[in-house]
Amino acid sequence: MTLRIGAEEEFHVLDVESGRLVPRGRAVLDRLHTPGFTTEFQQSVVESNSAVHDTLDALLADLARSRRLLDAAASSLGLVVVAAGTVPLARPSPRNVSAGRRYRHMADEYRRVADEQLMCSAQVHVDVPDRDTGVRAMCLVSPWLPPLLALSASSPFWLGTDTGYASWRTMLWQRWPTAGPAGCYSGSAAYDAALEELIRSGVISDEGMAYYDVRPSAHQRTLEMRICDACPRVETVVLVAGLFRALVQHAVERLAHRDGPACAGRHEWLRGATWRAARSGLEGPLVDPVTRCPEPARVVLLGMLARLRPALETSGDWGTVHELLERALADGGAAHRLRRVAGKEGLHAVVRTLAAETRGATGSRAVTPAGPARPPRPSPVVGGTGS
Repeated sequence: MTLRIGAEEEFHVLDVESGRLVPRGRAVLDRLHTPGFTTEFQQSVVESNSAVHDTLDALLADLARSRRLLDAAASSLGLVVVAAGTVPLARPSPRNVSAGRRYRHMADEYRRVADEQLMCSAQVHVDVPDRDTGVRAMCLVSPWLPPLLALSASSPFWLGTDTGYASWRTMLWQRWPTAGPAGCYSGSAAYDAALEELIRSGVISDEGMAYYDVRPSAHQRTLEMRICDACPRVETVVLVAGLFRALVQHAVERLAHRDGPACAGRHEWLRGATWRAARSGLEGPLVDPVTRCPEPARVVLLGMLARLRPALETSGDWGTVHELLERALADGGAAHRLRRVAGKEGLHAVVRTLAAETRGATGSRAVTPAGPARPPRPSPVVGGTGS
């Protein structure tokens, strides 16, 4: 059985001349007359929700179409949308939170953490048979999420400086009280009880603030992966989606056949593995989920690919994922590519590169209006992030 898949992408809204982050997401959305787009916590971010798909090719076409629609809407306003964990030129401000009682409460309660929520992620939803299976599957997929973060890492710059990290977004994100590894639960009842306890304590206000790296959806029968940076190249999102679907497929099959323990063991090491992936991206070592020793990123990811080959073949994704992974490893991570541009041409050139890659013009530097957008796609089934 092939599990269906969907994705959510978040985009920064920038002024096309200055390259700076601007709180004009609502203006961009007002130019769109199709479902599937929404605001986010910060007014400088817009979100796109895909429809649900059986194949990676269909997901790729959907995400590319959404990017074209957003680019056309933004360019008509002298703006540009960019998919990246963070952008180089931004300024935190408590005044730029989107309207709404929930967002206002978050801004007042979390203060600087909320002010600096100037980041974007890519999330992937994969079908699960039921919520109980989804919760138990989290234990099996969690050790393999840091390598997916390394693939997506696209945020080396923050407030005009190079942080030294491939994903500085991860370091910012982990300041939220529920961000990071999800932990292990015997089933949905135990998970829901823990969540209710967190809400009752006042640490978070609702289920949508469970910002774990992976979580069961509150509204759909899916498992949602949330660890990744937004990706300049849409192909990276599809690669990550294909690998995550295979992880979930593998976990669901193991649980159905009781093939081994429901959980592989302690997860205390996972926060460190996530830090390592955020620091190194594809250009340094990762923590191997099997040995828990440092290995080159290429070794870890190719080992992951081999491990997941049966699940990838079941879903028909093997050829696509194999090709996309080899290409990603050959090209290097987004953070590495952006640093090369910054070293040669400066941060404004980084912004132009991000805009070009988001649009699909890989290798191009110019920020120019996009071509005509296609007609609206079917209504999305993937839900909002809750952030």
